[in-house]
Amino acid sequence: MQPIVFIHSLSSAEQNQWLTLFSELLADEKILLADQLNDQQATKIELAIVANPSLEELARFGNLVWIQSLWAGVDAITRYFNTPATISAAGIEANTNSVKLVRLKDPQLAQTMAEAVLAWSLYLHRDMPAYTKQQQQKEWSQLPVALANDIHIGILGTGELGLSACAILLRHGYQVSCWSRSAKQVSGATHYQGATELPRLVEQVDILISLLPLTDATKGLLNQQVLSLLPKGASVINFSRGAIVNHQDLVQLLDSGHVKHAVLDVFEQEPLMPSSPLWSHPKITVLPHISAPTNIKTAAQVVAANIQRYRDSAEIPEAVDLERGY
Repeated sequence: MQPIVFIHSLSSAEQNQWLTLFSELLADEKILLADQLNDQQATKIELAIVANPSLEELARFGNLVWIQSLWAGVDAITRYFNTPATISAAGIEANTNSVKLVRLKDPQLAQTMAEAVLAWSLYLHRDMPAYTKQQQQKEWSQLPVALANDIHIGILGTGELGLSACAILLRHGYQVSCWSRSAKQVSGATHYQGATELPRLVEQVDILISLLPLTDATKGLLNQQVLSLLPKGASVINFSRGAIVNHQDLVQLLDSGHVKHAVLDVFEQEPLMPSSPLWSHPKITVLPHISAPTNIKTAAQVVAANIQRYRDSAEIPEAVDLERGY
């Protein structure tokens, strides 16, 4: 049985946390770092565990059968499959025709995201940005409170994260609509599908939340054309990927007063540069990508179970559809 390679750009402390858990959960496996394998050994490796891997390093392992990501988002790794010629290393051609990419599907991650969606929806529903401003101005003023069932929240994306978010919002009494590229039944929520139905959702919601994967189709999706369809005074939350929102267009709508507030947890460049004007915009709440951090303990259990199932039955977990990007 060949070792498993662990390719990552984590800190030493994070690396050791993962390796410690894997050694406990996969006692019969030998897990090595990429630099512990020479190029000849690398060609024999069939399974990789990855976390923000260097694509050049990944390309050394040209005979992989499948790749297990430690993150739910895999948009960066899909470049390995879509442009293999640009990342081949030392003349080794990556075998992207048959290798499968498996993203992390951890129920705890979905629960954590659902909690964040609820928390920051409440933050907007209960006018927390306004109270922060009042405190700064030493102003004592009680604002009217809308009932939850008078607040309409739109969720973009109906994967595991989106469905969990819909469920928790419905339990708290909100009106919920959701949108995805294809048809889906979402109990208790109104579902819209495809590009032609996106405007129908956007034009009626009080809070618009993106939980979409980053693909060619979703990059820049929330732009002036789409965001201007929001009712005046609506707010935006982005917990997906920074490139899905055109920040210049969003700022213009915030400055005009059309959009009331934006909660942004993800950005194209992270950490967000200190010089970015988003930090100081009075109608933007900046978060450091904390809406749904991976829980190392539960994620390691999911990954270990996937690997053990593969060893026992040669079953590879459900892989990413590379054409869709998720």
